[in-house]
This record gives sequence, structure tokens and C-alpha cells, in this order.
Amino acid sequence: MGTTSDEQYPPLLSPDNASHGVSAQLERILSDESQPWARRLFRATRAELRLLVALAAPAVAVYMINYAMSLSTRIFCGQLGTLELAAASLGNVGIQVFAYGLMLGMGSAVETLCGQAFGAHKYEMLGIYMQRSFVLLTAAGVPLAIIYVLSKRILLLLGEPERIASAAWVFVVGLIPQIFAYAANLPIQKFLQAQSIVAPSAYISAATLAVHLVLSYLVVYRFGLGLLGASLILSLSWWIIVAAQFVYIVTSARCRRTWTGFSCRAFSGLPEFFKLSAASAVMLCLETWQIEIRSVHLLKNAASFHFSMSISGWVFMVSVGFNAAASVRVSNELGAGHPKSASFSVKVVTLLSLLVASIAAVVVMCLRDYISYIFTRGEDVARAVSTMTPLLAVTILLNGIQPVLSGVEVGCGWQAFVAYVNVACYYGVGIPLGCVLGFHFDLGAMVKLQ
Repeated sequence: MGTTSDEQYPPLLSPDNASHGVSAQLERILSDESQPWARRLFRATRAELRLLVALAAPAVAVYMINYAMSLSTRIFCGQLGTLELAAASLGNVGIQVFAYGLMLGMGSAVETLCGQAFGAHKYEMLGIYMQRSFVLLTAAGVPLAIIYVLSKRILLLLGEPERIASAAWVFVVGLIPQIFAYAANLPIQKFLQAQSIVAPSAYISAATLAVHLVLSYLVVYRFGLGLLGASLILSLSWWIIVAAQFVYIVTSARCRRTWTGFSCRAFSGLPEFFKLSAASAVMLCLETWQIEIRSVHLLKNAASFHFSMSISGWVFMVSVGFNAAASVRVSNELGAGHPKSASFSVKVVTLLSLLVASIAAVVVMCLRDYISYIFTRGEDVARAVSTMTPLLAVTILLNGIQPVLSGVEVGCGWQAFVAYVNVACYYGVGIPLGCVLGFHFDLGAMVKLQ
């Protein structure tokens, strides 16, 4: 990529000096060949785990709490009836995830740039990158809002029943403000994560979840606003998170060097920034959308599939937290000129995420006969979920590895490469194989989890 006099794009960022806190210590440990290999490994692992836990634990909390807001909205809607549950699930998992995939993908560009800029001590560029990302994501939100408005027609064209499509449209319309909350929140979140500032976001999300639950109960049950009220409260909750995080950035001394106010420079270099954002969007959209492509036409075990995906999504948030930690660690170390530390961090975070995913898979297997009652009292659904749980456990295990590797690639700025891999794996193998097994061999929802 090209550069200007005041900024550089990855992987060309270079550090202003060699000192970078504990990460510099980790590089020295790994480079010290006078020490026995086992001792170096022990010391390096201990140092890396300190960094990863400090990053991953709050990041996991943030993603799980934010997912809990969405999940709780579906639960509130589900208590109104099966139609409302189907509408909220279809609107949230079917339509809204399309928008989130695009926003998250484009937002990962600022993750690469801010991470490497912070590692290279180009502190003033973090605020500029965040603002550029907000400009692009807001522009992308306009056509997405139009898609939301037309979602009923889209669902009908895809073969959904009139009643479900109409109810889902009501729910989706209330999520339009959430699109632009995503456009603001994702750059802010990546801006803070690049500086290893994650605990404040966790506190903000936890407080917002409490407010969200109270407001959702009042709006849905006391005021009787149903699906529309539930989705509007979800949108409001996301805007509360955005406002609180921005207030933190403006007032915190920790962001004094990286946030210097709004700047016209946010509108310069947009074409180059858009190229990386587009590659990032393709990378994650192809991964996110392939699940929706396989689940839009509801098969005979549709309810059990959506519940299983909800469970998988909950556990997946843990891996997404490790994804963020991996991206921050790798981009910071590469920006600081520490290749050994970056490589070592990849190994440690991958093993740690796999260990956590393995524990989660075991817990899910142990609760296979009871876990569906969180969402519904239906005995048929409970039996179907129990039958699919072994495949769900395998999915959880694989999700413990794949997001972390994606985070590593984002930290390196390899989004385009990942996009090619996703096309080959998901669209060249996964979807065609799923269609053959699901429809021709009538294996139904069991295939979708694979």
C-alpha cells in the first residue's frame, strides 16, 4: 500500500523506538539463547498469559454481554408466543446478522491499522483511523437501512410464510437505529482494544445490560409494544454503549495521546482505507453470511437449529474475545518490531482458546437434555436439540480455533488472503455439500451445524 508523509499502512509501520513495556520484555526472553529452552518457554508463557488474560477476559465479557442483550430480546419475544419467537429469531439471526457481518468486517480494518500504529508509537493516528472507519461504516449503513425496510419482500421472495415475514419486518424496522450504532461502536471498540483498554467497555456493557433488561420488560410486557418495542430497546441499548464509550475516550487520561479531537484528516486517504475495509468486509461477510444462506430456508428441524445456533453463538463470543486479544497482540508486536513475540503469542492464544472451547463443549454435552428449556418448553424441540448436541460440541471446538486464527490474520493485515480461503471453504465446499446432504439426503438441520 502507499504511504504519506504522516502515516503508514500495514505491514509497513515501523516503531519510533524499541521500548514497549512488557512486550519488549517478552521479546528479550525469547531472544535470550543463553537460557535453557525450557526456562525460556516457561518465562515467555507466563509473560504472554499475563498480557492475554488482561486483554481477553474483559473482551470476552464485552462480547458475551452484548450477545446477551440480543439473546435476551429474543427470549422476551419468545415468551409472547411462537410467532413472535420465530419472527425475532428470523429478524435477528437472519436479517440483522447480514448487516452485522458487513459492519464487523469493515470495522476490522481499523483493528489492523490502530493495532500496528499503537505498536509503532504512531499514537496520533489512532483517532484518525477511528474517525475514517466511522465515516465509511456510516455510509455503508444507508443501503443497509434500505434493505431493512424492504426485508418483508425479501423474506417473502425467499419463501417465508406471510405471517412470519410480516412479524419479522416489524422487528427488523426497530433495528434500523442499531445499524448506525454499530457504525459508531465498532471503530470505538477497536480503537480502545488496540491500546489494551478493554475493562471500561466491559463495565459499560454490564451496566447497559441491566438497563436493557429492565426497559425490555417494561416495554414488552407493561406497555404492550411487543416486537417493535423489543427491537427499539435493543437499538437504544447499543446507542447507550456508544455514548458511554465515547465519553470515556474524551475524558480519560489514557486516551490523551490517541484522541486529539475531530479532524478533517478523517476524510483524507479514504480510498486506501476503503480498500482494506472492503477486504476485511469480504473476509468476515463470507464467513458470517454462509450460515444465514444455509438457514434462511427453514428445514424440518428449524426451531432446534436456531436454538442450537444460539447456544453455539453464546460460546462463540468467548472465541471472539480471544480473536480480539490475538489481533491486538499480533498487531502491537508487529508494529513494535517484535516478530518472535508475535509468533509466540499466536501459539499461546490458540492453545488457550482451544482449552476454553473444550471445556464449553463438555458442559454442553452434559446439559444436552435440558439446555433447550432456556428458550422453550417444547418437548419435541428438546429432543431434537439433544440429538444435535454432539455435532454442536464439535462446532464449538472448531470455533475455538478458527476465530483466533482470523484475529491473527487481521493483526497482520492479511484480510484479502482470508477472503480467498473463505470463498473456497464455505462457498466451494460447505454450502454445496450442505445442500446435497440437507435436501437430497434429507438430513435436515443436522447438516447446518457442520
